[in-house]
Amino acid sequence: MTAQTPARPRKKKSRRGKFLIITVIVLGVLLVAADFALAAAGEYQIAQRMREKLQLNEDPSVRINGFPFTLQALRGDYQHVEIRAYGVPIRNEQQGVDLRDLDVEADLLHTRVELADLLAGNVSKATIDTVKGSVRIKAMDLNRLANQVTPFDKLSIEPDNRVATQTPADPLAPKTTAAVKLSGQTNVAGKVITLTAYGQIALASGAIQINIDDIELDDASLKQIIPQLRQALAIKIDPGTLPFSATPTAVEVESGAFKLSGEIADVPLVQR
Repeated sequence: MTAQTPARPRKKKSRRGKFLIITVIVLGVLLVAADFALAAAGEYQIAQRMREKLQLNEDPSVRINGFPFTLQALRGDYQHVEIRAYGVPIRNEQQGVDLRDLDVEADLLHTRVELADLLAGNVSKATIDTVKGSVRIKAMDLNRLANQVTPFDKLSIEPDNRVATQTPADPLAPKTTAAVKLSGQTNVAGKVITLTAYGQIALASGAIQINIDDIELDDASLKQIIPQLRQALAIKIDPGTLPFSATPTAVEVESGAFKLSGEIADVPLVQR
């Protein structure tokens, strides 16, 4: 009776197959790590340039979306770059702008720059197909601006959900008005009064104009002061400009903030 020969070649093939799989996994991990490292280097350079361009005290948050980054880098076309900066103060005495807590956002669509130039920080020739920019004006600034006329406290910003949203003729058209609800307190003859104001914000010459239609007070006996309060809350808030000097084309009411947004096409990444 002949003894069977052990299937050693199969073990060798099995070990060789496992080795190849492990090698592929390791190479994949290294390539992904290298891709993220390269993207981080690019984001750092853009953050540096944006700090100068937007005149910020700190580097903004920059994220280059899309994977792999290397493929975008080889093409010299970064499809979507997000730039975010929070708590930004903007003061311009000549234009009468004094805002202290803005959220600034910019979405760069198709930023075109060679990888070598980007990593070297040389972005003088970099261009952007489209920039969608926005600023959020929060309740803190609203409260301070309102206090310049009548003492207000604890003002909050909310959409007015009582107003039914109408479908516009062109759904893609920018919204130039939005319903708003403002809540807070004021002081009348030493007495603290709680109020709720309803109205609209509208786009007016690149700024946000607040128009109040109705005010409710927790003390109905003081309704004679409603016209005064309505006038005090009719505030125009002008941030001066949007990122990359984009033209404001739309306004929006969010929970806690007014949003002013717009876009601009074919702009340099940095000012030449």
